[in-house]
Amino acid sequence: MNYRERVASCQEHLAGGDADALVLFPSVDMEYLSGFTDEPMERHLFLFVAQDDEPVFVAPELYESHIADDSWVADIRTYGDGGDPLALVADVSAELGIQDGRVLVDDRMWAQFTLDLRGALPDADVGLASEVLAPLRMQKDSREVDALRRAGAAADAAMEDVRALGSDAIGMTEAELAGYVEERLAAHGGTGPSFDPIVGSGPNGAKPHHRHGDREITRGDPVVFDFGTRVDGYPSDQTRTVVFAGDPPAAFERVHEVVAEAQQAACETVQPGIPAEAVDAAARDVIADAGYGDEFIHRTGHGLGLEVHEEPYVVSGNDQTLREGMVFSVEPGVYVDGEFGVRIEDVVVVTADGCERLNDTCRDWRL
Repeated sequence: MNYRERVASCQEHLAGGDADALVLFPSVDMEYLSGFTDEPMERHLFLFVAQDDEPVFVAPELYESHIADDSWVADIRTYGDGGDPLALVADVSAELGIQDGRVLVDDRMWAQFTLDLRGALPDADVGLASEVLAPLRMQKDSREVDALRRAGAAADAAMEDVRALGSDAIGMTEAELAGYVEERLAAHGGTGPSFDPIVGSGPNGAKPHHRHGDREITRGDPVVFDFGTRVDGYPSDQTRTVVFAGDPPAAFERVHEVVAEAQQAACETVQPGIPAEAVDAAARDVIADAGYGDEFIHRTGHGLGLEVHEEPYVVSGNDQTLREGMVFSVEPGVYVDGEFGVRIEDVVVVTADGCERLNDTCRDWRL
């Protein structure tokens, strides 16, 4: 879908529900509907999407040409630095007929702006924009999947470069390897890392969200690599656990085998019509049956789109039905505190009869 089609879908959802409008601030939601993106700043900048009207930007005057260049939305109402943005908000709301309706605001809108909106619309009922946008953003179109696929290919190529280091990685620090990963992601067509790379060696690998530090890689260290990049705004997210040289800890090989089996079982479970929690259960059952259930301490996966972490979340208790076009990670792990960790992660897209993995680089720990 193009941006206008996305807005039309939002308006259909608004009309079919009990909400009158969306009010978004600079965020991936604003980008998803308008094409315009920027970091939130101290000035008030909103996108109004009502049921039956064209979208309207309320923005500082200095943003007008930026929005006009980047967005298809033609109606841009501006105010100067000496002006009153909330008076303009109230005027636009009255024009759209939403001043006493139900208004859905960006889930991560800063508290300052949420309170100001409430002040400008004292009779409105406020909810969360994810009521409308989450179901739309979860189901990717072919253009989005293509970008995610190319981002996955860049991460695959970078991981192959990492594996090719072999014993040359011994003596490098985690931070040096993280820098090498970022360099290789860029070399393979990525636009920056999609998140700060994780390089967890030895006992640091037992910390699922350890980033990277000054610990040097030694012979026999299991090293967890978790990284990705962006292509056309869409991210990749891949994890592999490798040993560059020497013999790993005694239990490592068995743990890696169990995690690989769990990841395979979860990927084989993915298909339209099942609940997201069934994928989590498929991985968790394999790990629990092997005696490592207490060491699997996070959900099996998360959605990817304009954000690295978004719905659907592949976790126990989530009965969200999987649909064709949904994209999420499958990343079971086992973490032996103080010793090592093992995680294997691929991003998958739900297809008509199963799933397609968007990563296909070697999953073995051996180089």
